[in-house]
Parts: sequence; structure tokens; C-alpha cells
Amino acid sequence: MEDTLEIGTAMVKDLREKTGAGVLDCKKALESSGGDMDKALQWLREKGLAGAAKKASRTTGQGVVTSYIHPGSRI
Repeated sequence: MEDTLEIGTAMVKDLREKTGAGVLDCKKALESSGGDMDKALQWLREKGLAGAAKKASRTTGQGVVTSYIHPGSRI
């Protein structure tokens, strides 16, 4: 028999309220940390930094931002 830790919904909910991360990410973090909340927080931070580093190399090559203000505030 495999000895596994039961991650309850209360633990996932608590971690999600603290971090704002997704439910599945919180569950994976708790499973990988053995149910330790501090280690799960660290795991989520590392995952977030890795995701941000991946997106930091992207450049904006195209696109225009414009605005139109109608005289008299009619439209």
C-alpha cells in the first residue's frame, strides 16, 4: 500500500486565499511540500518567478493604442 498524505479542501482553500493562485496549483504545491504551508508558499513563489522570467523575454513588435474623445461627450 502506498502511504499518501490527504490534502483536504480546507488546506487548499486556505493557501488559495493567501496567494490568489489557482486551485490546482495550490493542490500541487501542497502535495509536493508534504502538506507544509510554508514550503507550499515557497513552491508557488518559485513557480511564479519562473513563469515571469519566461514572459520577460517577450517583446511587443506590433500594435497601436489610440483613443477618441467625441466633442461634447455625446458618444
